[in-house]
Amino acid sequence: MATQKKKKGKAVKLISVVVVVFLVIAAANVFADFFGLKDGNDVKIVVNQGDTADMISEKLKKEGIVSSKLLFKAFSRMSGTGSDFKTGSFLINSGDSYAQICQKLITVPLPEGTIWVTIPEGFELRQIADKLESEGLINRKKFYEEIENGKFEYSFIDELPKRENRLEGYLFPDTYLLSPTDGEHAIINAMLKRFVEVFNEKYQKRAKEMDMTTDEVITLASIIEREALGDSDRTLVSSVFHNRLKSNDMPYLQSCATVQYILKERKKVLSVSDTKINSPYNTYINKGLPLGPIASPGEKAISAALYPEKSDYLFFVLDSSGNHRFAKTHEEHLLNQKK
Repeated sequence: MATQKKKKGKAVKLISVVVVVFLVIAAANVFADFFGLKDGNDVKIVVNQGDTADMISEKLKKEGIVSSKLLFKAFSRMSGTGSDFKTGSFLINSGDSYAQICQKLITVPLPEGTIWVTIPEGFELRQIADKLESEGLINRKKFYEEIENGKFEYSFIDELPKRENRLEGYLFPDTYLLSPTDGEHAIINAMLKRFVEVFNEKYQKRAKEMDMTTDEVITLASIIEREALGDSDRTLVSSVFHNRLKSNDMPYLQSCATVQYILKERKKVLSVSDTKINSPYNTYINKGLPLGPIASPGEKAISAALYPEKSDYLFFVLDSSGNHRFAKTHEEHLLNQKK
């Protein structure tokens, strides 16, 4: 009997400890949520005409911006802001404090037509223009005028050589919140700003160590972005191109992606005549890197360009299973092609 009481007592104590721990964790989460002490992401919240404080609190809870609907509703009432919430679209970070959320909801909402737009990695400038134009965000002619002649306060732009599609490769692929009222200049600037944030001091220092300019890095990264098959072989593909750039015997990159850029068509198989097109972007007839980037590379491709895997590979080919086969010699490469 005494043994059963002891076991029962231990069980009660264990349950009590679990409950206390749970309450402490819950309280800590609410505390962090209330004061904005957690990391978060930007979320678009739409407040419609006639939405009550209760309905708005429910939206915030559903989107993961607040953890407690009742606590936020109570705070908005006590702070006197709940009755002043405006209608429209608002950009709120899920890491904001309750006070910051309320402040955003009583200020001017986002312009009408504001949407999230994702620019995929490997998109060419023409594809970015297509995407933005299809969303009603730009005038294509004005967009290209800004690309060629717009004044942007970034030092790397002054170092770019004269060429068409001046900013090819530098409109960083990411997801942006954009509005038709932003204008072409502001939209381009937002993407350039994101590029500068990603191509940080670490990458700039590494580029200098490799004796490469920013433009050379982004040009190589754009080719890697178009040639590699994702995370599995970016650094190996990079090693092939770096080895060729250093080679006296194999100085041509022979990248199909550079010819596809000229053709404005991503042909699966190039003809012999395609590889002989007279263009500074044709790496079959020009040694080294092409005139400039051929697409917008993501950060992983940029990193691969700067931190290639060490190898003796000079060739790679896509096999029937969708994987790259790498080779050190032309003979080995021919065998891979047959396979």
